[in-house]
Amino acid sequence: MSVADQSRTSSTVGPVARDSLTGLVYNNLRQALMEGRFWPGHRFKIRELAATMNVSETPIREALMQLVRGRALEMQAGKSIIVSHMTAKQYIELRTVRLFLEGLAAEHATTRVTDAEIERMEAIHDELIRAEQGQRWSDAVRANWQFHRSLYEGSELPEVLAILDDIWMRNGPLLNFHYPDAPPTYPKEHQHLNVLTYLKQRRPDKVRDAIQADMMEGGQKLVRLLEKTGGTRFMTPAED
Repeated sequence: MSVADQSRTSSTVGPVARDSLTGLVYNNLRQALMEGRFWPGHRFKIRELAATMNVSETPIREALMQLVRGRALEMQAGKSIIVSHMTAKQYIELRTVRLFLEGLAAEHATTRVTDAEIERMEAIHDELIRAEQGQRWSDAVRANWQFHRSLYEGSELPEVLAILDDIWMRNGPLLNFHYPDAPPTYPKEHQHLNVLTYLKQRRPDKVRDAIQADMMEGGQKLVRLLEKTGGTRFMTPAED
């Protein structure tokens, strides 16, 4: 592993406590995947990861295998474990599920989120825009996830939330490829702004439509890039 890869791994995960170690390691890595802190194809070194997280190799290995079973990671020949790659077809299939479930969650969240939570989503969106303008690509990916997660978390639908988290665990790494070659773009204003407007007006159907439009409009360039290249397996991570 290169010095750059070692530095990237060390900066994306931190130490965990020593109780329930496998679960804690799993949750730490799961969160990192949802936030896009690892790219597709990132190779995990068990010994290095154990040292970084201050645990033995056993909980690291067990947590990684759980993530392999969840299809967020994949095991290659020689038993190397990497972040799963994705094709355009896979992305579109997962997006189809997200369209339905995030739309459902958005409707439920509209009458449940507080004004303070809407203000927090506004702040997250502002950070997303600042990150894009400052070419802080990893921060932009993370802010986008936080915006979506805040919305569907407000639905108070725990079973839907669990399914969406599983999808985002696979989706998060892929979204790094938005930048700099396939940034989210919109025919009019950013759909996040419409989500916020309709949340304040407490209009569930409009919030649902806006979050679904965000996925469709914002992801068009990424779909074209995946189709052009054949998927993330043939794409090179950009420097942040």
